[in-house]
Order: sequence, then structure tokens, then C-alpha cells
Amino acid sequence: MRKRTILLAIGAALALPLIAAPFVLAPRPASTPLPPAAAVGSAEQARTIAAMRPPKRARPVIAIATFNAATEVSDLLSAYGVLRRADVADVTVVAERAAPVQLYPSLSIEPEATMSDFDARHPEGADYVVVPAMEPVDPFVAGWIAAQHRKGAKIVGICNGARTLAAAGLLDGRRATAHWNAIPELRQQHPTMQWVRDRRYVSDNGITTSTGISASVPVMLALVEAIGGRPVAERVAGDLGVTDWDARHRSAAFELTGEHQKTFVRNTLTFWRRETVGIPLHAGVDEVALGFMVDAYARTAMATVVTVGGEGAAVRSRHGLMIRPDRASDASAADHMLPAPSAESPAQTIARELPRIAARYDGSTAAIVALVMEYPWPGADVAAGAPGG
Repeated sequence: MRKRTILLAIGAALALPLIAAPFVLAPRPASTPLPPAAAVGSAEQARTIAAMRPPKRARPVIAIATFNAATEVSDLLSAYGVLRRADVADVTVVAERAAPVQLYPSLSIEPEATMSDFDARHPEGADYVVVPAMEPVDPFVAGWIAAQHRKGAKIVGICNGARTLAAAGLLDGRRATAHWNAIPELRQQHPTMQWVRDRRYVSDNGITTSTGISASVPVMLALVEAIGGRPVAERVAGDLGVTDWDARHRSAAFELTGEHQKTFVRNTLTFWRRETVGIPLHAGVDEVALGFMVDAYARTAMATVVTVGGEGAAVRSRHGLMIRPDRASDASAADHMLPAPSAESPAQTIARELPRIAARYDGSTAAIVALVMEYPWPGADVAAGAPGG
């Protein structure tokens, strides 16, 4: 009897925090929202575009660098989708090895060339190297990027691609930015780097860096404008559903608050609410929409995201990238299947999915997604007391 009593007491002690967590960690009322980011002056924006103009060829050669073990899904797919859609340059996804590139949080793709093959094909180097986030930083990839820069290539870092640029020695003494979460680390490890607040992309002496995940589309449109001119960028932006792509940003809107931490802890502790969410993967899928959709649900701490397609074989995306689904189509592939990513205004995918995430989970969870993707979502103010901007 005593043993049973002890076991019941231990069980109650373990269960109490889990039962209490949703109440203790409930969000408090929203704080006063910050005003929207102000537009960038036309003269400053023109200087930024001019700094990104092609250094060598009339039709530039662009390499999108990847790390076979882990490359960020939206950073890569958005860059590829925007640049291939614009058709103002020859674009190649390169990797160290001729093996699938694992994207995170989900998916894998087949690189279009190895870095050594690219070097043999273009011994004079690329015009641009686009660098998505890669974790951890790979010395080989960083060294290859540095070598491309020495050959005269301009380098464009997306989000925490800045970490790889820093490892390559390309941020020292330059003005730069990165995902809000990486700024303290970069400033400590590279004290001569000058962080530029309130700009979602910054160009300095051949190196362009950008803020978090959602900045991938604006910085790529800026690159399209630099190469092909304003009318081409406007055409591509209209197809994507984008009205502006200047460097406007409000850095103070993206800070990890106590409310964000409470939401993450609550979502992690209430493990019984977690689910596997499936996203259909079909031939011709829009790369931008797919990347943002995968990222948005994976950042909730409520869902494991899997892409589901056919027999599990690779499919060719809208602009020719071979993408491998995580699972073949069957009844057990996911607890909940989402609609296929929409090709209509694909850059608006985050804006469309955040209210759906709020409805499926809660507003605080949607606010976490907006924070991680560094997306200026006004709903975050109401959802979790998080500043918006």
C-alpha cells in the first residue's frame, strides 16, 4: 500500500507541471505595437541597387552555394525561384558533393553541379554567389566562397548565410546585417563588422547581407533590379505578389520576448498536441511558395512537417530544380494534410498561412513563426504581446 502511495505521489508530481503549463504559460495582453518601418529614401535605395550591379558579364553567372548536410529551405528555394523566374542570369545550384542536399527543416534537393565542376566550367569565377543559411558553417564551402570573391564575384548572403560569410572573412570591416538572432554572436566574434539597424539588406564593397528568412524575396528582387533593371524587377514582383522590395525594416520589432519564450516552452511541454503535417509535393510546384509553407509550419514547435509525393521519387519544380519528398503518398504519411502550395502570389504565402496557423494552434504560436521568419506581421501584436513592425 505504501509503495502504491509513493508511486501515485511521484506520478502526481511529474504530471502537475504538465497540467499547469498551459495556464502558467498563458500569454498576457498585447503590448503597444511599434509603427511600421519607414520606406527607404530613393537616393539611398538607388545607391544600394548600383552597388549590386553585375561586375563582369552582360548576362551574369550566378552560383547558389549549398552545404550537402544542411541548408535552409526558404533561403535556397526563394533565391532559386526568384532568379529563375526573372531569367536575367544563368543560375546554378552548387554543392561540394554530387549528392542530395538536405534542407532544413524539411526536404532535399539535387544540386545542379559540384563546386569543382562549376570551377572547371567557369575558371574566371561567377559574377555572383548567393549564400543561404547553412548550419553548421562548413569550412570547405566558406573557403570556396572566399575564392570566388577573390576572382571578383559579388557575394549575396541570405539570413544566416552571414555566418558563412563571416567565416570566410568577408564581413570584417564591412557594414552588414543578418537574422536578428545571429547579430550578437557576429558582433562579438567580428568586432569590426558594423551592424546596420533598420535595413533588411545592406551592400558594402561587393558583399550584400540580409535579415531573416522572409528577406530572401526582397533581396533577390533587388538583385534582379540591379541586373535587369526596374521594369524587369516590377514584372517579377507582380508575379510574386510583392508591391515593394526596398530595404525598409524595423529591427526593434524582432526581439525574443518573455512571451515568445513562454509560448515555445508551452508548445514543447504539451507534446500530446504535436502532430505530423503533410504538404503535397507535385511536379511544377512553385519553389517560393513551397519553401515558405514548409518553414512556417515547421517553426511552430507544434508540428513535424513532411512533404508527401507520389512514390517518393524526386519531382521537377516550376523552374527545373529536382526536389525529393520526405515520404511517399499513403494514408499514414501525416496526421493532417495541408493544401498544395499555391502558385498564385507565392511571396504572400507567409501572410496567408499565419492566420491559418493561429486558427489551428493559437495566435501566440503564429507570432513565434513571424518572429523566427523575421516577417513583419501586424497580427503578432494582438497574438502574443510581441512588438510588430
